[in-house]
Amino acid sequence: MVSIGESESLTRRRPARSARSLRWRENLTGWLFIAPALLGFTVFYLLPTLRAVEISLTDWNLMRAPKFVGLDNYVRLIGDPRFWQSVKITCLYVLYNIPVQTVLGLALAVLMDRLSKSVALRAVVVAPYLLSNVVAALIFLWLLDPILGITNAFLGLIGISRQPFLTSPELSLVSVAAINVWRHTGMTAILFYAGLQAIPCSLYEAARIDGASEWHMFRHITLPLLRPVLVFIVVTSVIGSFQVFDTIAVATRGGPVNSTSTIIWYIYESAFRFSKMGYASAMSVLLFLVLVGVTLIQMRVMRAGSSDLE
Repeated sequence: MVSIGESESLTRRRPARSARSLRWRENLTGWLFIAPALLGFTVFYLLPTLRAVEISLTDWNLMRAPKFVGLDNYVRLIGDPRFWQSVKITCLYVLYNIPVQTVLGLALAVLMDRLSKSVALRAVVVAPYLLSNVVAALIFLWLLDPILGITNAFLGLIGISRQPFLTSPELSLVSVAAINVWRHTGMTAILFYAGLQAIPCSLYEAARIDGASEWHMFRHITLPLLRPVLVFIVVTSVIGSFQVFDTIAVATRGGPVNSTSTIIWYIYESAFRFSKMGYASAMSVLLFLVLVGVTLIQMRVMRAGSSDLE
């Protein structure tokens, strides 16, 4: 016969075993759900990244076996003026692109929220984003053509001389930034618009009762409560801007006079035009580390882990 003490001990063990079994089943279910995404991430991101790190330590021209050279490729980067020029051009592109895109997107979102919540209007706003970068670049390649482009034809009608938008060292980078601002501003506006819908209307009503103006409500209610959305938009936009390639490949091919030769374009040229795969991989690894650092700094400065809505 089982004593009273043994019976109590068995009773205590059963819930513990049941809890462990439940946790194990929940963990297994969770891993099964994320397995497809984890497999895709491993095959298409993690393994290629590790392979790029390996290649960056070699001298390889794609025609012969890689030769291990250690950190020589990274040392060469320090003394490569073309590399530093591409870094400067990329930073300028980010400065041209991100502030304008973010401000215009926020303004459009506020206007849609205040004036019209029409689904058709939102569809029109987001329509440019549905085009690929290549298609958008081809469209503007014709629109900005110095001879046949409709943009220069319009400028002529108002008395402004024709402008070599994509063929001028001074205007080409700004023109590329403008193309991408046109394409991405609508999506930025939709993200901001979604964030605006999460802000309680009672806050605005209370502010109006206290006599707050539209500007004060925007500054002290809208902007602080949109911070999580703003963090997401700025971080992803900066990462995307550092990796701009499609528009440049179609519209300018890094020219004229390397004025739009961003870091990604230089990596592409080094790998597939000059057959310096090890050197290109070293730049890719360095760009990856820079983006990780920039992202961490942005998230820390913008307090990504907290929300004023709580």
